[in-house]
Amino acid sequence: MSRCFAAWGMICEAMTAPVLPLIEAVALWPARGALIGLDLGTKTIGVAVSDPDRKLATGVATVQRTAFTKDAAKLLAIAQERNASGFVLGLPINMDGSEGPRAQSTRAFARNFARLTELPIGLWDERLSTAAVERELIANDVSRAKRAKVIDEHAAIFILQGALDRLTALHR
Repeated sequence: MSRCFAAWGMICEAMTAPVLPLIEAVALWPARGALIGLDLGTKTIGVAVSDPDRKLATGVATVQRTAFTKDAAKLLAIAQERNASGFVLGLPINMDGSEGPRAQSTRAFARNFARLTELPIGLWDERLSTAAVERELIANDVSRAKRAKVIDEHAAIFILQGALDRLTALHR
């Protein structure tokens, strides 16, 4: 599996990972292997990782967004460190099921990111994930300042764990 970045001065062969709904992406992932969950924010990207058996999501980092190439390089480095099999990207669908500007932006990110990796990308409905995480942090009496630092990483955990639970339910 080759990976490269034009920004690193390497010549890249054409690679485009499939970007599919989670239920379709699972067919392209090996039976075992960590998945990387991503919560795209406008200023940060929350990152979570699963164990190789895909039972539990754990927070990894909050990446401060700078330029797409740099952000993608950080995400791919995390995936390589964790020997990941694929990505789960939270898709912010509106409550009525429609896709607004945030979902369109997420799909654009996924298309661009897919050009830099061969790892399949599964899209997972992340409706209300950040709101649910914020309620939980408030209930645990986490200060506003501390919430701001961890909200995206916790949202990535919430997204990835929801996807893992759905995949487990499929295999019962």
